[in-house]
Amino acid sequence: MRPFFYLNDNCPIFPDPRLAKPNCPLAIGGNLEPDTLLRAYRMGIFPWYKANEPKVWWSPHERMVLFPEEIHISKSMRSVLRNRGWVIRFDQNFSRVIRYCRSIRLKEQVGTWLHPEMILAYRRLHNLGLAHSVEVWKDDTLLGGLYGPYIAGVFSGESMFSLTPNSSKVALIALARVCRELGVRLIDCQIYNPHLERMGARLISRDDFLSILERGKKSRQPSWPRMEERPAYTLL
Repeated sequence: MRPFFYLNDNCPIFPDPRLAKPNCPLAIGGNLEPDTLLRAYRMGIFPWYKANEPKVWWSPHERMVLFPEEIHISKSMRSVLRNRGWVIRFDQNFSRVIRYCRSIRLKEQVGTWLHPEMILAYRRLHNLGLAHSVEVWKDDTLLGGLYGPYIAGVFSGESMFSLTPNSSKVALIALARVCRELGVRLIDCQIYNPHLERMGARLISRDDFLSILERGKKSRQPSWPRMEERPAYTLL
Protein backbone atom coordinates (compact mmCIF):
# COMPACT_ATOMS: atom_id res chain seq x y z
CA MET A 1 0.00 0.00 0.00
CA ARG A 2 1.65 3.20 -1.16
CA PRO A 3 1.13 6.18 1.17
CA PHE A 4 0.23 9.57 -0.18
CA PHE A 5 3.03 11.49 1.47
CA TYR A 6 6.67 11.09 2.42
CA LEU A 7 7.74 13.12 5.45
CA ASN A 8 11.06 14.82 6.03
CA ASP A 9 12.85 12.85 8.73
CA ASN A 10 14.08 15.95 10.55
CA CYS A 11 11.15 18.33 10.10
CA PRO A 12 8.00 16.38 9.25
CA ILE A 13 4.93 18.33 8.15
CA PHE A 14 1.78 16.24 8.28
CA PRO A 15 -0.80 16.49 5.52
CA ASP A 16 -4.53 16.84 6.11
CA PRO A 17 -5.54 13.52 7.74
CA ARG A 18 -8.67 13.43 5.55
CA LEU A 19 -6.43 12.64 2.57
CA ALA A 20 -5.79 9.09 3.80
CA LYS A 21 -7.66 6.48 1.73
CA PRO A 22 -9.58 3.71 3.51
CA ASN A 23 -7.27 0.98 4.83
CA CYS A 24 -4.17 2.85 3.63
CA PRO A 25 -1.56 4.80 5.57
CA LEU A 26 -1.50 8.57 5.38
CA ALA A 27 2.26 9.11 5.32
CA ILE A 28 5.67 7.53 5.78
CA GLY A 29 8.86 8.91 7.32
CA GLY A 30 9.37 11.57 9.96
CA ASN A 31 10.48 10.90 13.52
CA LEU A 32 9.12 10.10 16.98
CA GLU A 33 10.28 13.23 18.77
CA PRO A 34 7.79 14.58 21.35
CA ASP A 35 6.92 17.64 19.25
CA THR A 36 6.23 15.42 16.24
CA LEU A 37 3.97 13.08 18.22
CA LEU A 38 2.16 16.02 19.79
CA ARG A 39 1.41 17.52 16.36
CA ALA A 40 0.32 14.14 15.04
CA TYR A 41 -2.11 13.36 17.86
CA ARG A 42 -3.55 16.86 17.74
CA MET A 43 -4.37 16.14 14.07
CA GLY A 44 -5.82 12.68 14.72
CA ILE A 45 -2.76 10.87 13.33
CA PHE A 46 -0.81 8.10 15.04
CA PRO A 47 2.29 5.97 14.25
CA TRP A 48 1.95 2.24 13.73
CA TYR A 49 4.73 0.10 12.26
CA LYS A 50 7.00 -2.80 13.21
CA ALA A 51 10.66 -2.63 14.23
CA ASN A 52 13.17 -2.09 11.42
CA GLU A 53 10.43 -0.85 9.11
CA PRO A 54 9.90 2.74 7.89
CA LYS A 55 7.79 4.92 10.18
CA VAL A 56 4.18 4.78 9.04
CA TRP A 57 1.41 7.20 10.09
CA TRP A 58 -2.32 6.47 10.04
CA SER A 59 -5.63 8.28 10.07
CA PRO A 60 -8.36 5.62 9.65
CA HIS A 61 -11.49 6.59 7.74
CA GLU A 62 -13.46 4.97 10.59
CA ARG A 63 -12.27 5.38 14.16
CA MET A 64 -12.92 3.02 17.04
CA VAL A 65 -13.76 5.15 20.07
CA LEU A 66 -15.24 4.75 23.51
CA PHE A 67 -17.35 7.57 24.86
CA PRO A 68 -16.73 7.36 28.63
CA GLU A 69 -20.43 7.42 29.52
CA GLU A 70 -21.03 4.41 27.24
CA ILE A 71 -18.70 1.97 29.01
CA HIS A 72 -20.42 -1.39 29.47
CA ILE A 73 -19.84 -3.17 32.78
CA SER A 74 -21.20 -6.71 32.69
CA LYS A 75 -22.70 -8.48 35.68
CA SER A 76 -19.60 -10.67 36.00
CA MET A 77 -17.31 -7.60 35.89
CA ARG A 78 -19.35 -5.97 38.64
CA SER A 79 -18.60 -9.02 40.79
CA VAL A 80 -14.89 -8.74 39.97
CA LEU A 81 -14.83 -5.08 40.93
CA ARG A 82 -16.51 -5.79 44.26
CA ASN A 83 -14.66 -8.90 45.36
CA ARG A 84 -11.02 -8.95 44.21
CA GLY A 85 -9.58 -6.31 46.51
CA TRP A 86 -7.85 -4.57 43.61
CA VAL A 87 -6.89 -0.89 43.60
CA ILE A 88 -6.45 1.55 40.71
CA ARG A 89 -3.39 3.76 40.50
CA PHE A 90 -2.36 6.33 37.91
CA ASP A 91 1.19 6.81 36.66
CA GLN A 92 2.80 4.89 39.51
CA ASN A 93 4.95 2.84 37.13
CA PHE A 94 4.45 3.86 33.51
CA SER A 95 7.61 2.07 32.37
CA ARG A 96 6.51 -1.29 33.77
CA VAL A 97 3.10 -0.95 32.16
CA ILE A 98 4.52 -0.34 28.70
CA ARG A 99 7.07 -3.15 29.10
CA TYR A 100 4.30 -5.58 30.07
CA CYS A 101 2.25 -4.44 27.08
CA ARG A 102 5.21 -5.27 24.84
CA SER A 103 5.89 -8.66 26.41
CA ILE A 104 2.26 -9.73 26.10
CA ARG A 105 2.18 -8.73 22.44
CA LEU A 106 5.41 -10.61 21.72
CA LYS A 107 3.84 -13.78 23.13
CA GLU A 108 0.75 -13.39 20.97
CA GLN A 109 2.40 -12.58 17.64
CA VAL A 110 5.66 -12.58 15.73
CA GLY A 111 7.00 -9.06 16.04
CA THR A 112 5.14 -6.06 17.41
CA TRP A 113 4.69 -2.38 16.71
CA LEU A 114 5.56 -1.77 20.37
CA HIS A 115 9.31 -1.97 19.81
CA PRO A 116 12.11 -0.17 21.76
CA GLU A 117 11.97 2.96 19.59
CA MET A 118 8.25 3.30 20.19
CA ILE A 119 8.60 2.60 23.91
CA LEU A 120 11.23 5.32 24.25
CA ALA A 121 8.98 7.78 22.40
CA TYR A 122 6.03 7.22 24.76
CA ARG A 123 8.25 7.32 27.83
CA ARG A 124 9.40 10.76 26.69
CA LEU A 125 5.79 11.86 26.34
CA HIS A 126 5.11 10.53 29.83
CA ASN A 127 8.05 12.48 31.26
CA LEU A 128 6.52 15.61 29.72
CA GLY A 129 3.13 14.88 31.31
CA LEU A 130 1.54 14.02 27.94
CA ALA A 131 1.13 10.25 28.34
CA HIS A 132 -0.25 8.31 31.30
CA SER A 133 -0.83 4.84 32.66
CA VAL A 134 -3.85 3.36 34.42
CA GLU A 135 -2.79 0.46 36.63
CA VAL A 136 -4.53 -2.35 38.51
CA TRP A 137 -2.73 -3.47 41.68
CA LYS A 138 -3.21 -6.04 44.43
CA ASP A 139 -1.00 -5.07 47.38
CA ASP A 140 2.44 -4.57 45.75
CA THR A 141 1.74 -6.59 42.60
CA LEU A 142 0.89 -4.97 39.27
CA LEU A 143 -1.80 -7.13 37.64
CA GLY A 144 -2.86 -5.20 34.56
CA GLY A 145 -3.08 -1.81 32.98
CA LEU A 146 -3.02 0.40 29.92
CA TYR A 147 -1.27 3.54 28.71
CA GLY A 148 -1.65 6.30 26.14
CA PRO A 149 -1.27 10.00 25.36
CA TYR A 150 -3.76 12.51 26.72
CA ILE A 151 -3.77 15.33 24.16
CA ALA A 152 -6.39 17.85 22.95
CA GLY A 153 -9.03 16.55 25.34
CA VAL A 154 -8.77 12.95 24.06
CA PHE A 155 -7.11 9.96 25.70
CA SER A 156 -5.59 7.67 23.07
CA GLY A 157 -5.45 4.14 24.42
CA GLU A 158 -2.35 2.64 22.82
CA SER A 159 -2.08 -0.76 24.48
CA MET A 160 -3.19 -2.78 27.51
CA PHE A 161 -2.17 -5.95 29.29
CA SER A 162 -3.46 -8.49 31.80
CA LEU A 163 -1.38 -10.77 34.02
CA THR A 164 -4.57 -12.13 35.56
CA PRO A 165 -8.05 -12.47 34.02
CA ASN A 166 -10.10 -9.25 33.69
CA SER A 167 -7.45 -6.86 35.00
CA SER A 168 -7.12 -4.97 31.69
CA LYS A 169 -10.91 -4.63 31.58
CA VAL A 170 -10.82 -3.09 35.05
CA ALA A 171 -8.15 -0.64 33.85
CA LEU A 172 -10.40 0.39 30.95
CA ILE A 173 -13.38 0.83 33.27
CA ALA A 174 -11.21 2.98 35.53
CA LEU A 175 -10.06 5.04 32.55
CA ALA A 176 -13.65 5.61 31.46
CA ARG A 177 -14.64 6.66 34.97
CA VAL A 178 -11.84 9.21 35.39
CA CYS A 179 -12.49 10.54 31.87
CA ARG A 180 -16.15 11.10 32.78
CA GLU A 181 -15.14 12.94 35.93
CA LEU A 182 -12.65 15.15 34.09
CA GLY A 183 -14.98 15.86 31.17
CA VAL A 184 -12.75 14.08 28.65
CA ARG A 185 -14.80 13.72 25.47
CA LEU A 186 -13.71 10.30 24.34
CA ILE A 187 -11.15 7.50 24.50
CA ASP A 188 -9.57 6.85 21.12
CA CYS A 189 -9.21 3.10 20.49
CA GLN A 190 -8.05 3.76 16.91
CA ILE A 191 -8.72 0.40 15.20
CA TYR A 192 -11.77 -1.87 15.41
CA ASN A 193 -11.51 -4.48 18.15
CA PRO A 194 -14.37 -6.86 19.06
CA HIS A 195 -13.22 -7.06 22.70
CA LEU A 196 -13.51 -3.28 23.02
CA GLU A 197 -16.82 -3.30 21.17
CA ARG A 198 -18.24 -5.61 23.85
CA MET A 199 -17.20 -3.02 26.43
CA GLY A 200 -19.05 -0.21 24.67
CA ALA A 201 -16.64 1.10 22.03
CA ARG A 202 -17.97 1.84 18.55
CA LEU A 203 -16.92 3.10 15.16
CA ILE A 204 -17.42 6.73 14.16
CA SER A 205 -16.42 8.49 10.97
CA ARG A 206 -13.08 10.22 10.67
CA ASP A 207 -14.87 13.55 10.15
CA ASP A 208 -16.78 13.11 13.41
CA PHE A 209 -13.60 12.17 15.25
CA LEU A 210 -11.70 15.17 13.90
CA SER A 211 -14.58 17.49 14.83
CA ILE A 212 -14.39 16.28 18.44
CA LEU A 213 -10.63 16.75 18.38
CA GLU A 214 -11.01 20.32 17.08
CA ARG A 215 -13.39 21.19 19.90
CA GLY A 216 -10.94 19.72 22.38
CA LYS A 217 -8.10 21.88 21.07
CA LYS A 218 -10.20 25.01 21.62
CA SER A 219 -11.17 24.25 25.22
CA ARG A 220 -9.28 23.89 28.47
CA GLN A 221 -7.84 20.43 29.02
CA PRO A 222 -8.40 19.15 32.58
CA SER A 223 -5.29 18.02 34.46
CA TRP A 224 -4.74 14.29 34.73
CA PRO A 225 -4.91 12.80 38.28
CA ARG A 226 -1.51 12.42 39.93
CA MET A 227 -0.68 9.29 41.90
CA GLU A 228 -4.31 8.83 42.86
CA GLU A 229 -5.44 5.51 44.32
CA ARG A 230 -8.96 4.11 44.28
CA PRO A 231 -10.42 0.78 45.36
CA ALA A 232 -11.82 -0.98 42.31
CA TYR A 233 -15.32 -1.24 43.80
CA THR A 234 -15.65 2.56 43.69
CA LEU A 235 -15.81 2.35 39.89
CA LEU A 236 -19.36 0.99 40.04
